[in-house]
Amino acid sequence: MIGELLQQVRLIDPVSATDYITDILIVDNYIHSVANDISDIPANTKIRDCRGLILGTGLVDLYSHSGEPGFEERETLLSLFKAATSGGFTRITILPDTSPPVDNPAVVAQLQRSKSDTNNSYPLLYIWGAVSQGIGGEKMTELADLAAAGVIGFTDSQPWKNLTMVRRLLEYLQPLNKPVAFWCCDRQLASNGIMREGYDSIHLGLPGNPAYSETTAIANLIELVVATGTPIHIMRISTERSVQLIASAKEQGLPITASTTWMHLLLDTTAVQTYDPSLHLEPPLGLPKDMMALRKAVKNGIIDVIAIDHSPYTYEEKTVSFAEAPPGAIGLELALPLLWQNLVETGELTALELWRAFSSHPALCLQQKPSTIAAGEKAEMTLFNPQEPWKVERKNLHTLSSNTPWLGKQLMGKVVQTWC
Repeated sequence: MIGELLQQVRLIDPVSATDYITDILIVDNYIHSVANDISDIPANTKIRDCRGLILGTGLVDLYSHSGEPGFEERETLLSLFKAATSGGFTRITILPDTSPPVDNPAVVAQLQRSKSDTNNSYPLLYIWGAVSQGIGGEKMTELADLAAAGVIGFTDSQPWKNLTMVRRLLEYLQPLNKPVAFWCCDRQLASNGIMREGYDSIHLGLPGNPAYSETTAIANLIELVVATGTPIHIMRISTERSVQLIASAKEQGLPITASTTWMHLLLDTTAVQTYDPSLHLEPPLGLPKDMMALRKAVKNGIIDVIAIDHSPYTYEEKTVSFAEAPPGAIGLELALPLLWQNLVETGELTALELWRAFSSHPALCLQQKPSTIAAGEKAEMTLFNPQEPWKVERKNLHTLSSNTPWLGKQLMGKVVQTWC
């Protein structure tokens, strides 16, 4: 037997709503016991003093981008798994916008084979299936075939143009009982905007994308949910008004969950004054009032999930002007320490509230059982040191890309170990 005893560790488990200091004995990758002063310890057990460390349930990323297949210079599945493990994630869900896209069972099988070739200690892989052929097309994929092939749910992760097709999709998906996620944005209203419209966009001379490009699309989608009753997930919430619309829909009992991305909780339009291409995101960073509304919505549960939306790009792709850079930034290895230091240490979120949005709720949105830290359960956990300093440098990252505004900066907080 292989045993490991974590002594006086702070345990955070959103499933049981517990946050306290205890000892935990792990034997052969299963949790043997959770108690103070554990005495029945197998021989050759490794004993670790964990005072000051945090042990939480494994983190779950609801959606991120994989370079493989098609863009392996940005990210391979192996580098993605290594980055996820380094960031504390035990489950990761990739979007279908690969090349070729995940719009047929053959690509699903290819990704599953690639996962099977990696180390079993890496995170569990979930795969979103595309809703339309080629992603963004006018013809739906064979939804039942993709479901049978093992996709976790369906999304194009791109704005929809044809609402009639969305209505049909919501009807067709009902018997499959799979999650479906939408990114709401009206491209015509967004026009050529590359940052959120407001004082800062005018001051910086960058085309503005109005908040109503998001909110009108959300309102349309909510009406279709009213008509069909099909549960949906709304991705990438970025504005205060969007939060109000979702809160109202939930108060009416509509089957809607929602997520925002980690960077939208930390930064707003004032950060764009650096013109850092890594701050060119979709949706764009919100106004200061939007960021504060998103934080409050995570705290009170209106926004269920914090997603990473990890979007790797090569140095050459991102080393261009702000407007020309492809939108997106990496985040799997950065999100936990930055959110902990900026939201938990400051008291805006409790540790349980952060872990709920990072662990149990994304699992539930994927219709999966969340991990929990209890005797008899398989060890799916993240050990985190909130006081360990480290510098964000190319050599310190497991991802192949380094498109992040925190490159070269000192962070506080590092994942010590991940049990996948």
